[in-house]
Amino acid sequence: MPFAVAFALTAIISPTDPIAVSAITSRIPIPKRLMHILEGESLLNDASGLVCMRFAVAAALTGTFSIFEASLTFLWLAAAGIAIGIATTWIIGRIGRAITRRIGEDPSAQILLSLIIPFTAYLVAEHVHASGILAAVAAGITISYMEASSGPMQAETRIRGNIVWDAIQFTANGAIFVILGAQLPDIAAGAAQVVRETGHHEPIWLIVYALAINFALASMRFLWAWISLHFTLYRAARRGNPFEAPSWRLIAATSLAGVRGTITLAGILTLPLFMTDSSPFPARDLAIFLAATTIVISLLVASIGLPRLLKNLELPPEPSYQEQEDRIRIAAAEAAIKAIEIAQHDMDADQNDRDLYVGAASRIMEFYRQRIEQRLKTGDDAAMIYRVDEIERRLKLVGVAAERKVVMQFARRRKSNSAINKKLIIELDFIEKHLG
Repeated sequence: MPFAVAFALTAIISPTDPIAVSAITSRIPIPKRLMHILEGESLLNDASGLVCMRFAVAAALTGTFSIFEASLTFLWLAAAGIAIGIATTWIIGRIGRAITRRIGEDPSAQILLSLIIPFTAYLVAEHVHASGILAAVAAGITISYMEASSGPMQAETRIRGNIVWDAIQFTANGAIFVILGAQLPDIAAGAAQVVRETGHHEPIWLIVYALAINFALASMRFLWAWISLHFTLYRAARRGNPFEAPSWRLIAATSLAGVRGTITLAGILTLPLFMTDSSPFPARDLAIFLAATTIVISLLVASIGLPRLLKNLELPPEPSYQEQEDRIRIAAAEAAIKAIEIAQHDMDADQNDRDLYVGAASRIMEFYRQRIEQRLKTGDDAAMIYRVDEIERRLKLVGVAAERKVVMQFARRRKSNSAINKKLIIELDFIEKHLG
């Protein structure tokens, strides 16, 4: 395998896949801080890995590489890609908000807009030879900021949007592996032929190569996690902050959590078939096979090792955001009370209806006042309230499950309208999702 192809393989196996990790650890508690690190690592490595792979493939095709030109190109790819992503999102978002103000918010149109923006940013960036991946990442981040600054969208839009994006993500991930499965027999045969050309007559060396790559990746992750952790502890000790050194099992879990996934597979499948002189791209099948086996082995090792490493593991204390949550809930409740008071006085109704509105508003405002009183309590009283909230949550979940069972019984016996059944099931699903 030429050095340039080896660098392309190295670049594309660098991104990790936090979605695979969350699926593996769905039944086992994983530290939130670790999950945040994995998500941020994946976000940055996806873009940098694909850009570096682009350089390596260009070097393989041309046979030349200049670190100075590559650095300038990288700066252009990154800066222009991010700028185009932000600008494209801002322009389309402004147009969308103007249309929404004029004709109202349509959930389908908003979801379609959220699908169009990243692809538009990608295509524009690629047209000017910037990084489309970084443009799409910047577009996604900009969409989040614009949604937060322009006011909340309809609940229906958010719910339907999340469902659509989950379906697209699931479909795209599945499609990538289906494509690999369709090509795998030919890829494996081509990889075995490359091994024979190097003097090894047994294709078993392919597995040896894949195991060596995974061992090297896990070892480097373990070493880097150990060094960065001890550097953090050293800084905490110099500042006089209390700290607790985590177990080696947590560092090992961080190493195994570096699972490779769809980005690696999608990227490696984009290796060109031919060189500029129409000759076959060198070691293409071998590179694809090694990337695919790296994904499979990392998934298997993480599936077996992570649950065992994280089981009954004493984790460092996570920072508590309860005080911040209480402050937000109090401010929200106070705003709700003021809004209800204003709405009550603004409603134009006869005397009898006014009495009904006053009674309803009083009951709702009393609910918010109780919430404020609960959140203002401290010490043992606050602990007791949180405990009561947890008990109520669990009991409500039991009640929701019983309600759903009855509704489903009516549906199975055809004793109610199907539209009513669907409406009730959706309501119960949202309640259960809210209760968590």
